[in-house]
Amino acid sequence: MAELMPLAAAIAANVHDGDTVAYEGFTHLIPFAAAHETIRQGRRELTLIRMTPDIIYDQMIGAGCARKLKFSWGGNPGVGSLHRMRDAVENGWPQALELEEHSHAAMANAYEAGAANLPFAMLRGYIGADLPKVNPMIRTVTCPFTAEVLAAVPAIRPDVAVIHAQRADRKGNVLVEGIVGVQKEAVLAAKRSVVTVEEIVEELQPPSPNSVVLPHWTITAIAHVPGGAYPSYAFGHYQRNNAFYIAWDKIARERQSFLAWLQDNVLSGRPEDFARYARRQAAAE
Repeated sequence: MAELMPLAAAIAANVHDGDTVAYEGFTHLIPFAAAHETIRQGRRELTLIRMTPDIIYDQMIGAGCARKLKFSWGGNPGVGSLHRMRDAVENGWPQALELEEHSHAAMANAYEAGAANLPFAMLRGYIGADLPKVNPMIRTVTCPFTAEVLAAVPAIRPDVAVIHAQRADRKGNVLVEGIVGVQKEAVLAAKRSVVTVEEIVEELQPPSPNSVVLPHWTITAIAHVPGGAYPSYAFGHYQRNNAFYIAWDKIARERQSFLAWLQDNVLSGRPEDFARYARRQAAAE
């Protein structure tokens, strides 16, 4: 049952060392504030799951939070490599990073299987692809009805799913609008869930056609964090800061510039400072 609480308390109660955690949000509604609080609380040995681990996971990997990354496509969208991820894989800095790479289709199906409480997902995929050669978690099953050979991957069932949404009501129901990605499936598949929201309302209004309502009984904790998806965007609230994604390439390229940014923008702040951080970054655009 959803409980409204400050972000620091929500992360402290639900994200633990060694957990498997999915910080999801596709293109927008990426839960940066929650990721920053996870870094501040010094979480370690996390298995991070995300369909498109962009700069949110570059920050967490560079901060030493991650032991393993389960993902499909990793990069700074429209810019280039994730330098902190690459440094961890190639040089073991700040620690070695294990990779489990999948296709987008496999990840989406694995989330759906987890949400349905199934042990694995099947798909027509990976035919002629090389990923099965390097990922032993990609296997095959034979259909008992047609004898067709299909790809199979383990269901994704995180310890914790962390998402950002536009609003929640006082009862703990959450509304996600715009590009919904796999947030719903991630929450339903997880043992616990943390949702940051732009606003708290007394009662959710009838949603738009392209939206998802997560009922209160699917949510563990809700934190009111305006701007919590920044520098990604939140449909109906603010735009993506494209300049920051471009600037990140230089910030993250060298260890010292990354560590200086981390100290100034994450480690020295507090959860309640995130909206101010977002406004400061937007002003620099």
